[in-house]
Amino acid sequence: MQKDLKIAYYGDDFTGATDTLATAARAGLRTLLFLGLPGTGQLERAGPLDCLGIAGAARAMAPAEMQAELEPVGQLFAQLGAPVTHYKTCSTFDSAPHVGSIGAAIRILQPHAGNAFVPIVGGQPNLRRYCVFGNLFAGAGPAMYRIDRHPTMRRHPVTPMPEADLRLHLAQQGLAQVASIDYPDYAQPAGMLDLQLSGVIAQQPDAVLLDIAHTDHLATVGRLIWNQARRQPLLAAGPSSVVQALAAHWQSEATVAPNPIAPADGPVLVLAGSLSPVTARQIAAASSYEQLLLDAARLAHDDDYRLRMAQHIAGRLAQGMDMLACTSREGHAVADATTDARALALACGDLLAQILKLAPLKRLGIAGGDTSSHAVQALDAWGLSYQAQLAPGVALCRLHSDDPTLDGLEIMLKGGQMGGEMLFEELRAGQKAV
Repeated sequence: MQKDLKIAYYGDDFTGATDTLATAARAGLRTLLFLGLPGTGQLERAGPLDCLGIAGAARAMAPAEMQAELEPVGQLFAQLGAPVTHYKTCSTFDSAPHVGSIGAAIRILQPHAGNAFVPIVGGQPNLRRYCVFGNLFAGAGPAMYRIDRHPTMRRHPVTPMPEADLRLHLAQQGLAQVASIDYPDYAQPAGMLDLQLSGVIAQQPDAVLLDIAHTDHLATVGRLIWNQARRQPLLAAGPSSVVQALAAHWQSEATVAPNPIAPADGPVLVLAGSLSPVTARQIAAASSYEQLLLDAARLAHDDDYRLRMAQHIAGRLAQGMDMLACTSREGHAVADATTDARALALACGDLLAQILKLAPLKRLGIAGGDTSSHAVQALDAWGLSYQAQLAPGVALCRLHSDDPTLDGLEIMLKGGQMGGEMLFEELRAGQKAV
């Protein structure tokens, strides 16, 4: 048992897991993100922790796969004794009954926490995600959209979002009764709000959705969660705003000064499996890289092609060239997205593993949630620790591995919607951390 542990979280994809890692570390919490279920030896090597994470890929799994993935996680977290177990979801809550079901995750993990209160935190203001009267909104460029009208998320290739009311969205995933507390209620005295929450919990809902319409709401939500967690360990679901809310309540958000990001020491590889328009703009702006457009279908299904591409990329890296390998420059999804997107992500992971065996690097970037998950899983590594922040939702991390050629590798994992236009250039040239 980690006697100081406050939060144990499982990230449903690797990019989101690193965002929570960065959030906790910047709040002054001793934090380590494991790349799989840690063994006793790895837990001992980690030392005392306030926040322990496991990076997973449940977002891309069917419910039966999620059961096999999450049941051991729930057992471990119960043994560790953290007051808060956090199932970290994407800030856009994109999920479906058949893949990445948040409802399935809650049903699997909640019995290991025991508390009848299952808070779901909607919204993450630093990523321009807001939950208002149970409805989710997200920014795209300068504009704000209800999530079911968001230009990218309403047509996500795997888990499109046709419903903005998160209570209805989660009801489709088996959480038939999701109660809610709306943000205007936070203005009432703390005692009255506590009584309101007690009344909601007494109705025995499957979960309680908590609005986040402004950064100031985080501390109030954090207090509600922590007061209940001190009585009995609980499961919370939502994006990194779960940890932000707790940190705001503990008043420790600014205890760690930002770290500068130095220019890369050697050539940089960016592997972009993301199909989003945001990543497409970042690729277009990455003028310092030699760019290679990969044939997505051949990469996913042709082992010889994948080996040739790995050899070509490794060769150019060995010559000192920064390389950007991408499966799309236009932000368009591949055909038959449910099948091909996962096959492509797995292939990208295999490609990366082959490249790093041929040309070890000191700094690496991976774009795309599923691509990041499978790429890191393909490496012989066991953990990530926080280095610095490149952009909201995008952290630069240090890889922990027993392989000396991988240990210490600086790695950026980013979701398709994250980062500014010059992100890949900043990964190479360095920047002042934000």
